[in-house]
Amino acid sequence: MNNRNVLVTGATGSFGKAFVDYTLKKYPKIKKLAIYSRDELKQFEFAQSINKKYRDRVRFFIGDVRDKDRLKFALKEIDIVVHAAALKQVPAAEYNPFEFIKTNVLGAQNIIDTCLETNVKKVIALSTDKAAAPINLYGATKLCSDKLFVAANNVVGNKDISFSVVRYGNVANSRGSVIPFFLKQKDKKILPITDKRMTRFNITLLESVKMVDWAIKNTVGGEIIVPKIHSYNIIDLAKAVCKNCKIKYVGIRPGEKLHEDLITITDSPNTYDIGPYYAILMKDSQKLISYYKRKKAKKVESNFSYNSKNNKKFLTVDQLRKLIKNL
Repeated sequence: MNNRNVLVTGATGSFGKAFVDYTLKKYPKIKKLAIYSRDELKQFEFAQSINKKYRDRVRFFIGDVRDKDRLKFALKEIDIVVHAAALKQVPAAEYNPFEFIKTNVLGAQNIIDTCLETNVKKVIALSTDKAAAPINLYGATKLCSDKLFVAANNVVGNKDISFSVVRYGNVANSRGSVIPFFLKQKDKKILPITDKRMTRFNITLLESVKMVDWAIKNTVGGEIIVPKIHSYNIIDLAKAVCKNCKIKYVGIRPGEKLHEDLITITDSPNTYDIGPYYAILMKDSQKLISYYKRKKAKKVESNFSYNSKNNKKFLTVDQLRKLIKNL
């Protein structure tokens, strides 16, 4: 990203702030790093936290991905877009579906349209494990978003631009995630758990940021990149947070899964093992398939699936305890 202009949507969220901090330190010759988000208070607080030696390269745009005109203005001179803006809370999505569709689906379409109308070269959109075999509205909107970004490569024409997606699981210690929730409940000596069988994927903020950095450098457009990460049992996480706390089983919330998916069995015909990641390739894209074959990527087995239950890598209680301590 040196000598490039980069824009991050939703950049005042957990991922966005970590990505901005990482990028400014790793790429000292970045021309401009634009922050695009809705909340002026979060932008003000974020601006105060940025090291003074980097501030001349950071720009703050108050705007919503629903606002196409504002997006187009913010994208002037931008080379790379990281699209992290989204509404994410599962229960809120079940109660407010129209609002999630406006931001997560129509907002994605606005990103695509405005990037095609400007001189953007690379777009990386963030996704979620809930987009694989979705059972809730939030996951369904993110699946639609993934499909839009992948399919956008069909209409680029002669423009030098590509659209790719990164899809990963729960980010440890991100806003609204289970670890900070358990830590808040710890003092009450009772941890509410939906179901003792529940498993989840886990990725740290730094791992997610490095994954996006990798995607910016290596993707060619039309692929969904999935990391090889650990899973954990929710019971083990509770033990790691507070071994003496009582467990209260509260039942699964509407739209919640026992186990999360990153790659479904129906994705397996188009999925390749590319080392640290998997790549789900746009179907029938011979250019994309040829590229990954030249990279010596191996096609996964026809019955392959990747979910938090069948994952071969699980975090132990001690590993979870260490993870929490280092957050």
